[in-house]
Amino acid sequence: MFLRQFNYLLAVVDEEHFGRAAEKCHVTQPSLSVGIKQLEMELGAPIFLRGRGQRFHGLTTEGQIIAKWARKVVGHCDAMLDEIAEMRANLSGRLRMGAMPSMSPVLPVLLQLVRQKHPNVVMDVRFIGNDAMKIGLNNFTLDAALTYLDEAEFGRRNTIKIYTEKICILVPDTEQYADRTTMSWDEASKLPLAMLRPSMHERRFVDSVFAKVGLVPEPKLESESILHLMFQVQFGGLCTIIPEHFTRMPGLHPGTKALDLVDPIVSQDVGLYWSEGELLTPIASALVAAVKNLNKRGGLDQILSRTSNVAAPDWDATLPPLACPTFAVPQKAERI
Repeated sequence: MFLRQFNYLLAVVDEEHFGRAAEKCHVTQPSLSVGIKQLEMELGAPIFLRGRGQRFHGLTTEGQIIAKWARKVVGHCDAMLDEIAEMRANLSGRLRMGAMPSMSPVLPVLLQLVRQKHPNVVMDVRFIGNDAMKIGLNNFTLDAALTYLDEAEFGRRNTIKIYTEKICILVPDTEQYADRTTMSWDEASKLPLAMLRPSMHERRFVDSVFAKVGLVPEPKLESESILHLMFQVQFGGLCTIIPEHFTRMPGLHPGTKALDLVDPIVSQDVGLYWSEGELLTPIASALVAAVKNLNKRGGLDQILSRTSNVAAPDWDATLPPLACPTFAVPQKAERI
């Protein structure tokens, strides 16, 4: 028997509903039911009174005893984990992290938070697509993944939001754009564009926005590297659509200028994923704790709204004061 089966049992007792219990445990309802049935088979006793649907019909006599002991087992395990947590200043090993390539500028901030608390942990970052990240989480070759919060594409897993990614258009810093702070998607579609390859998530998202307003851009250049696209603006006279955080981290290249894309304004939430229904490894737990700590103090959105000279915040300190660059005041973003 496994600890998670006891957690499933207690969640049903507490929620008095199998569906809500599954949501609480971050698993599907069939997975929860199978786990409980396996527990009943191992113990040789029925736990719940059976009825129709996902309603809770109560505990059997044996189930009441099992639930009582289950609370003791889970309680002792939680106490053990708390005691181990006090020793984690010496945590070592590898944090195996999967991430979308577009998120490379923000990763140093997150990983530095872990490194400040656990300096012996080695960071192993793999820039891969969502399919590879899903496989890595399923076969436990990844501890966590950083990608867009899109349940339809990535599936239902344990998640926590990290920041909201806005996109902008990067243009040459010439007289043509001297008085501009915004540009419509219609105007952008008529520019000589350098874009990511159509197979990449970020490009598909941009194409979906163009399609929403009835436009189909015709890029002059395609690449898998956002930095290369930025160089094309700097030295090649093209324009490109990139995540806004690239304009701050690593920062604008000389000779380029960022404009807010409007009509519509769009954004995507980015979050941390880890395996559904599985207990966190100590290293993954350290990363989740770092993200939660950061969110309590304003989150990564607060850092990304400031200049490119970003220092990772001290673990036990407030976020450092940073001067904000001059950008147009953003309108309410539309989620696509």
